[in-house]
Amino acid sequence: MKSMHPRPSSIVAALYTARDLKVDVAILHGPSGCSFKHARLLEEDGMRVLTTSLADNEFIFGGQSPLETVLRYAEDHFSPKRMAVIGTCVSMIIGEDLQAAIDGAGITTPVIAVEIHAGFTENIAGVMLTLEAAEAAGWITPEELGRQRFLMDKANEVERLRGAAYKAYIEPSRGDLKHIVAQHLVELATSGKKGVAILNAKKETAYMFVDELVALHDRCPGADITYIVNLDQRGLPKTRNDAKIILDELVARGIQPCIVGALDEYGANGEALGKELQEIAPAFALIAGVPHAIPPEFTSGIECFSVTNGPRQVEPLREIGHQHVIVEVDLHPKTLGVRHIVESEFGAVLRSIP
Repeated sequence: MKSMHPRPSSIVAALYTARDLKVDVAILHGPSGCSFKHARLLEEDGMRVLTTSLADNEFIFGGQSPLETVLRYAEDHFSPKRMAVIGTCVSMIIGEDLQAAIDGAGITTPVIAVEIHAGFTENIAGVMLTLEAAEAAGWITPEELGRQRFLMDKANEVERLRGAAYKAYIEPSRGDLKHIVAQHLVELATSGKKGVAILNAKKETAYMFVDELVALHDRCPGADITYIVNLDQRGLPKTRNDAKIILDELVARGIQPCIVGALDEYGANGEALGKELQEIAPAFALIAGVPHAIPPEFTSGIECFSVTNGPRQVEPLREIGHQHVIVEVDLHPKTLGVRHIVESEFGAVLRSIP
């Protein structure tokens, strides 16, 4: 079944993966407008994104020369330690040889070529093609490549079963009103009932999703709540560093969480989190990030407060029985480039409940 609402692009997935590999400069080989928004956002996160700005005449005669020029410019002006050339639909259609341009540019910076376009059914193709190029270049081990392939397959499986790809079209929604949900959550937490607060977030989104947990702890410091986070330090360089930063700040704020999984294991983490829920047997659970990773058999009988940043994730969460679903709008842009916990809208509302 094909989705009839827009889905993430494999080109953008390649860009984000290059960033996670500590690439200093990524070059999009295509028109200047290709992946414009995400390219700008990624520059906020410290990776320069350049483009060969291919025009219509180069669609016909080829763009190897412009790519070689941009490669030399990047090396001369930014002294990068690593670069990546990311393909686009145009470079694929005209049959560009990205590696030939890298070889012909006469540069010494290590560069990987990612032959990608936006026509793949699954956006994880951009992730895997980037990682395969990185493994061939010796930037990651074969073991890490295999681990990442497994994680991407699990993330895809979760999206098809209970996520934004579970049916052809999903109506977007902003979810429940935050002040009403926050009031009810505080009432439960202060009533003496047992609760669980779970962070199961994807990579840098954890910088804001974790604030939901911090806010609950701030507002209800004596409540019987177990805090569980996916902040194990595994994965690509940036992912490991982000996990350390967030965990250190959590501890500094007075939370000693149980760690289950890593920031890139959000899709594969559901069963382990479900078993934790079974063992604790809480009356309620706050789940922030990718709540639908937890199979519904583990949340049955628990009053679930789920926090997502996807308007098209509201309906699937309600379908599997989550009673309260809220959306953190524009979360992702607000977590790019940060190295500290960012206050969330729901967190601010929780803190304001009298």
